Amino acid sequence: MSKKFYVIWKGAKKGIFTSWPETKALIDGRPDAQYMGFESQQAAEQAFQASYTKALMNRSLAKNGKNATSVKTTTMKKSTTASPTSEKLIADINIYCDGACSPNPGKSGTGMAVYQQTTLTELWYGLHQANGTNNTAELNGLLEAFKYAQPHIAQNKQVQVLSDSKYSIDCITKWAKGWKNKGWTRGKGEEIKNLAIIQECYALYQELKANLTINHVKGHANIEGNELSDRMAVIARVQKETGFTRYTETMDIKTILAMEPG
Repeated sequence: MSKKFYVIWKGAKKGIFTSWPETKALIDGRPDAQYMGFESQQAAEQAFQASYTKALMNRSLAKNGKNATSVKTTTMKKSTTASPTSEKLIADINIYCDGACSPNPGKSGTGMAVYQQTTLTELWYGLHQANGTNNTAELNGLLEAFKYAQPHIAQNKQVQVLSDSKYSIDCITKWAKGWKNKGWTRGKGEEIKNLAIIQECYALYQELKANLTINHVKGHANIEGNELSDRMAVIARVQKETGFTRYTETMDIKTILAMEPG
């Protein structure tokens, strides 16, 4: 894997870094993080001296063939239907996961969209529950994303998981440690909802977190990966698919995005 340079404009620490684990530690769990990967030190230094907004503008202009300082990153090309990413696709494997439930509680399903760097490669759907909730569907998405990430991390690849559920992310990255220390209660013996899924997610996260980043993305904000995982979750709910199955129909993004949203 070629050496990369990571610029952090907003995080626990600002600067240019060459170690992904160090970069990850500074931005992990921070929904307001501003960072980007570059393929040369010169490009990284030039971007850092400007601003995150300027780097994004330069990237957009360069991709549209207009004159601008070239800023080559690992983000996806713009789609005419939806914005491909949240400008955060800097890992080897990027996994969007989402849940859908109607009504809530009610019929739920989970979806996942997998990108090899910036290229959509797989879609997954399933885990239908006749009496599920939006939170259980979202947590199931994180769990399946972790399971997918596991063999790739074993190959020393960096994986990023992106979810629009702040509740699910906070359960795993903020609250679970304290709950575990209290005997898996919220204190004073108060019950934790969705405990079994949270415990399984947390255990796997602890195993993988050195090479795994979790980031929050805004839902229903025209972000391609999030929208695709949403459509997969709806398919799971409608088709009542209880397993977790790879989507084998058309991979035409426009066609899938035209489907019913959750």
